Order: sequence, then C-alpha cells, then structure tokens
Amino acid sequence: MANLRAAQKEMTRKLLLSTALELFRTKGYAATTVDDIASTAGTTRVTFYAYFRSRSDLARALLDELNVLLERTSAPPRGSTGVALVDAVRGGTHAGMSAWLRERSAIWERIRPHLNAVTEAAAVDPDLRGAVDGWFEEVIADIKDGLDQAGRFDPAVRHARAVLAFAQLDYLGQRWVEGRWGVDRQTVVAVLADSWFTLLGNRPPDPESPGV
Repeated sequence: MANLRAAQKEMTRKLLLSTALELFRTKGYAATTVDDIASTAGTTRVTFYAYFRSRSDLARALLDELNVLLERTSAPPRGSTGVALVDAVRGGTHAGMSAWLRERSAIWERIRPHLNAVTEAAAVDPDLRGAVDGWFEEVIADIKDGLDQAGRFDPAVRHARAVLAFAQLDYLGQRWVEGRWGVDRQTVVAVLADSWFTLLGNRPPDPESPGV
C-alpha cells in the first residue's frame, strides 16, 4: 500500500510539472498562475502546494528535469556536471566535439520547452534568476574544465571561450527548428562543430592570436 501511495504521489507531481510546462509554452511563464496549473491538471491549489512551495519552486524542479534529460550528474559544490561534455572538450578533436553536439542536437525538441520556460522565468522572477544563471554557469564550467584539464589556451581566456561556445549552443537549442534558416540539422550541427573547434579545439597555435 505504501508503494502504491508513493507511486500515486509521483504521478501527481509529474502531472503538475507537465501541465505547467505546457502552460508556460502556450501562455508564458508570467501569465500562468498556480490556479491555472492546478485547474488544468484537474486538481486544486491545496494539492499543488502539497508538492511545490510556489511557482518558482516548480520551475526549479524543471531545472532538475533538464539535468536528467541532459544526463548531468550531481557535482557539489557547484551543482551539476556533464561528464561527456568535459571529456569532449578535453579531447579537443573536431570529431569528438562534433559527436557530442550531434547527440545533444537530437534532443533539442525535448529540452526546448524546459529551456524556454526556465529562461523566461528567470527574466521575470527574481527568486529564480540566480538559480537559472547558476545552472548556465555550471555548463560553462564544464567547458572550461575541459580546457583546464587539457591545458589548452591561455588560462585568462578559457572562461571567455567557454561562454562563447555555450552561447552558440544555447541559442540553437532554444530556437532552431527543422527548416529554419534554410539548413537541416546535420548542416547546422556541422557549422556549430566548426565554430566549437575554432574556439575550443586542439589546433596548432597561431602566434598572432592573443588567445593562445
């Protein structure tokens, strides 16, 4: 009986999360209330608050779901890490980074609602801004960790390179859809891989570049 109750509670929690995610997609985070989420899920405010302290708390749970989708694991004290991303950057090969980007691009459609929801939430909800900015920094830190472990590029520019690489990935992950910009997924990922290799890869040093 205890296992059944636990399963039912988890089902209700997932229902609230999926309902909120769909409402955030269609109405926007700012326009979606706790009452909207509860009524659309076929439950009540009381039930909502049994699972989440607030709409902000629910949005934080969406960050947790995003970590699961992206196979990011706990890495105190900074929060989470993506081991495969660190490995791809540390390796520094075009092939390795391209393979990682292809794998990630295959789930862009699955992660986009989460990314869009938490990004919008951070823009309008001060309680979430730090949490979402911190999550973005965790991904950036993975890229920098890969460069640090490889000893590649001047340490002073590694974080900047990581920020630029992440910004490209984040923009495509949130906005690219099949047919947009006149290129297919394979082509856009190939272009992104070229850019990442320029920013992060194990290339012969250019003595004229300030980033070596």
